[in-house]
Amino acid sequence: MAHRKIPQRVFSRAKEDAAVANAATETPQTVSDSYKLAFQDSDFLLRDDLRPIRFQLELLKPELLLEEANIGSTFVIYGSARIPEPAKADALVESATTDKQRRVAERLRAKSRYYDEARKLAQIASQCPLDAAGKRQFVVCSGGGPSIMEAANRGAQDVGAESIGLNIVLPFEQTPNPYVTPHLSFQFHYFALRKMHFLLRARAVAAFPGGFGTFDELFELLTLVQTGKMAQLPIFLFGKEFWQRIVNFDGLVEEGVIGEADLNLFRFVETAEEAWDKLNLYYATRDRVHLHRDPAPRES
Repeated sequence: MAHRKIPQRVFSRAKEDAAVANAATETPQTVSDSYKLAFQDSDFLLRDDLRPIRFQLELLKPELLLEEANIGSTFVIYGSARIPEPAKADALVESATTDKQRRVAERLRAKSRYYDEARKLAQIASQCPLDAAGKRQFVVCSGGGPSIMEAANRGAQDVGAESIGLNIVLPFEQTPNPYVTPHLSFQFHYFALRKMHFLLRARAVAAFPGGFGTFDELFELLTLVQTGKMAQLPIFLFGKEFWQRIVNFDGLVEEGVIGEADLNLFRFVETAEEAWDKLNLYYATRDRVHLHRDPAPRES
């Protein structure tokens, strides 16, 4: 038998049968929707009954493509879609027509420095060398939209690296920012599956100031780590003043609804370099109970 070649497969590939089906002679039967191959019938796939299948497809497609792209881990960057880059911050203030709009615009301008920090963090992470198995590590991953998300993908492009964008279908159009690597740009129907893909390969997460979407993503991550459903990993909150003004973390401890140890799940940082240094320390020590919080100052 050594001289005989054993075929690798005996059934036609789906792609081949799909081509044959598309070339079928038109008859009343072949033009009916019922005659379409199930996986080519978009109306069938969009039925409510097929939701479990769509969940599977939305989980599987990015997983396969990211694996084929040789991505071992990601550095996920969350943040607002409304914070302008510094070059556009002044224009936002100038366009304000009321005192309230001006105050908000000035606050956004003050936070515009985080655009630069997100861009710088992405530049640093994107220069991480391949691991021993040839996998790419700490590949930048954002929500694919504007502002802080744009800064993340832009920073990767600055250093000639690829980056991931996980976009979502919304009632209003949200086009992927132009810095996302095209073949790593994904669109989701289900928020749940999108958030799952944010974290499946995440080995570090940075949360910049943001709104409902940023809070949703950050607090789901903190819940997963707090409950032990996900291993601890470096979680950086950029902008201590913002986060402490908006979220009273110590108050949650005082009210007894979280434990004091839960405050060790994240660390406040201000700069990209600070976050990267702390990430290196975390993985150098590989201490899963690594304190992620600066010690409280002693009372004098």
